Amino acid sequence: MIDKLEFLLALSQERNFSKAAELCGVTQPTFSAGIKSLEDMLGVMLVQRTSRFIGFTPEGDRVLDWARGIVADTRAMRQEVVSLRKGLSGRLRIAAIPTALAMVSALTTPFRARHPNVKFTILSRTSIEILAMLENLEVDAGLTYIDNEPLGRLRAVPLYTEQYRLLTSESSPLGDRDSVTWAEVGRIPLCLLTPDMQNRRIIDQLLHEAGGQADPTLESNSMIVLFSHVRTGRWASVMPQKLADTLGLTEHLRSIPIVEPDATHSIGLVVPRREPMSPLVNALVAEATRLAASPV
Repeated sequence: MIDKLEFLLALSQERNFSKAAELCGVTQPTFSAGIKSLEDMLGVMLVQRTSRFIGFTPEGDRVLDWARGIVADTRAMRQEVVSLRKGLSGRLRIAAIPTALAMVSALTTPFRARHPNVKFTILSRTSIEILAMLENLEVDAGLTYIDNEPLGRLRAVPLYTEQYRLLTSESSPLGDRDSVTWAEVGRIPLCLLTPDMQNRRIIDQLLHEAGGQADPTLESNSMIVLFSHVRTGRWASVMPQKLADTLGLTEHLRSIPIVEPDATHSIGLVVPRREPMSPLVNALVAEATRLAASPV
């Protein structure tokens, strides 16, 4: 039955029968037969479909909730049995918001030193995508804002506080200042993240409260793209201080504190609130707790 519940999770992720079958490593007829077998076993229709996937029935949505818990527990059990015999091993899948990507190494590097047989997959995603991926068991953990949007059924470990800086060349407007206000930042051309990113929504709100609005000359969902433009000395952006420090400033590039208000937001590790946790997630939470006690 577990394999059929895995099919259901894959269908929830892909919203397409052929793609879900490919994700599960089976043919589409085998996949469709597995879903039909699960429906026959439970005596209800789970999926609305004609020649293609339309959605889940109300019963399908409830079974999907149960499937997430059952599959998560089964994976955790298998992982724990293997770890008892071989030590901690396997792959940790972590999704992080773009502004936190440069901080991931502060978590994964000491983790790997303690557990050298563990491998990692790191993905860049929006905060909303991270929550959806955690719910559907597509990733094991996320690095995201933990004080700006509801986290649902997740456990959070605060890691550091995000503070904002204006990155600009020393010869540009405001480039010679020791600090600037959000109202002043709103009056210069900026390159910013795209509106689907929570960092952009935070900046938009801060600029709005200061009496302005963001009208970026360049948008991207990549902080590397933004930073590469700022490094030319001909662009300006708003970035978290830790990210700017990690990426590195050039001789003529300045990182200027933005005040009035001196806004901050908390970034943390989030994992599903399940007991017992899988050995890999439990070890990651322990590493995050150690990191939080010695800030990045």
